[in-house]
Amino acid sequence: MSPPKRPLRSNFAPGTPRWAVRRAQWKALGLTDADLERPKVAVINTSSELSSCFSHLDGVAACVKEAIRAAGALAFEVRTAAPSDFITSAGRQGRYILPSRDLLVNDIEVQVEGAMLDAMVCLASCDKTGPGQLMAAARLDIPTLVVACGYQPHGELDGRAVDIEEVYESVGKLGAGHISIERLEALCDVAIRGPGVCAGMGTANTMHVAAEALGLALPGSTPVLANGERMFVFARAAGRRIVEMVQEDLRPRAILTPKAFENAVMAGLALSASINLVRHLQAIASEARCPVDIYELYDRLGPRVPLLAAVRPNGETRIEELEAAGGTLGVMKRLAGLVHRDALTVSGRAWGEEIAAAPVPGPVIRPVDDPVSRKPSVIVMRGNLAPEGSILKLGDASAKQAIFEGRALVFGSQEAALEALRAGRLVPGTVAVLAGMGCRGGPGMALASGFVAAVDGAGLSTTVAVITDGQLSGLNRGIAIGQVAPEAALGGPLGLVRDGDRITIDMVAHRVRLEVDEAELESRRRAAPAHRPADERGWLHIYERVVQPITAGAVLVAPEKDCPP
Repeated sequence: MSPPKRPLRSNFAPGTPRWAVRRAQWKALGLTDADLERPKVAVINTSSELSSCFSHLDGVAACVKEAIRAAGALAFEVRTAAPSDFITSAGRQGRYILPSRDLLVNDIEVQVEGAMLDAMVCLASCDKTGPGQLMAAARLDIPTLVVACGYQPHGELDGRAVDIEEVYESVGKLGAGHISIERLEALCDVAIRGPGVCAGMGTANTMHVAAEALGLALPGSTPVLANGERMFVFARAAGRRIVEMVQEDLRPRAILTPKAFENAVMAGLALSASINLVRHLQAIASEARCPVDIYELYDRLGPRVPLLAAVRPNGETRIEELEAAGGTLGVMKRLAGLVHRDALTVSGRAWGEEIAAAPVPGPVIRPVDDPVSRKPSVIVMRGNLAPEGSILKLGDASAKQAIFEGRALVFGSQEAALEALRAGRLVPGTVAVLAGMGCRGGPGMALASGFVAAVDGAGLSTTVAVITDGQLSGLNRGIAIGQVAPEAALGGPLGLVRDGDRITIDMVAHRVRLEVDEAELESRRRAAPAHRPADERGWLHIYERVVQPITAGAVLVAPEKDCPP
């Protein structure tokens, strides 16, 4: 005898006002009496014609919905905001990008919780959709599965592979006179050959990997080629599995334990994932009411977890090679002696079972005892310039010098810094400081990532350092310190730096210091004008008033912490 079906929160008592109006609305959609009794699953779709990141998602949604219906449930497609880092970053110096993550979280809450649906499948694509969907899953705590919708195929030019990272960095080459505008146009025309996210270990693929390592995406599903056969296999599997999860009442907060976050940090370190993983994991933990400090995890786990695969921009390995070698599941298998094997996944099985059943990873994913590098691939930098922390991505750590010393050149925007680069003002030994661009100061965390890419493209990434409280990209490389906390607008010392100040970046001691007398700093602090909010009236104005510091994940509210051991 099959077990009795669990009561569904989406089914209201007959005869009540909510039951009556819902029945009338859904009957008008052609649903039957039997349909109205089934589990009701939201398929969260960020389809958009603005960006190739999202251009294929309607097809993925159709596949998931078909699988949900075949498994005996009702699928409702729900559209949300669709932020693209390369498209919706054009306005307001890119300040809409990070706030779009939290707009998406609240968008999902309104539509899914407002309708009291039973579960959701989230189609993750560009940088902010994955973390926003994971945050919503943690907040709503209804059965949820994340489907990674894949990376874009790259093109070729003159017989050589070309991807969006090369386009990004070639702006700097153009400014330095190393290439012509015609060459840059040619690169743009071939870099992306289909839908999907950036083809490297940028923030999008990082968050797809993190979703799996956290346990909220099916084991073995990331990374994956967009519109490839494997992507659709996992999309159909997610549609079937979510219906089982409703009956099992398997919910995100049963999965998002401290052990799950440690596993995600370890996977990120093994791949030198985007520095943005730090703030997004902290935000997800906050929404899950899970008392973990992601900065502390990087401090503690960094020395223990070696770099196992150097995927672009960390090395020459391409994301498709990582997929072929076993992807996230392969990384977890290599890390079997370090990760928490008893942590649960959406499959209903613990990581130990999934790892035991997984094939031996390909050679692209190196063994723990023969890694690409034994040094931490991402480190938390502290010191008098970042007393609450900042993040530096080392990638293949052997390529970085131990200490960088230079003189500050201060900018209030990416545009001003790019102009200085074009004018030849960033000579070797310069530390470019981009301040007042954080969550509160932007507001919304203005972009600094294009400047860092241009510095690298100009061939200066080892001789010019960048420090900012603004937004960096997962594709950035070089000596680039981001997420400086506290940010300048909250009284952080980054706002006290002046042109010519000496700065020391110690990558061994994990320290970034402003070599200026403390008495002078105090004098400057007293004399400095208070932060003036930007003249914003819309979403950015709301965001500025309620956003929490970056060290708290830049969430809009700070939930109480209450997490299972």
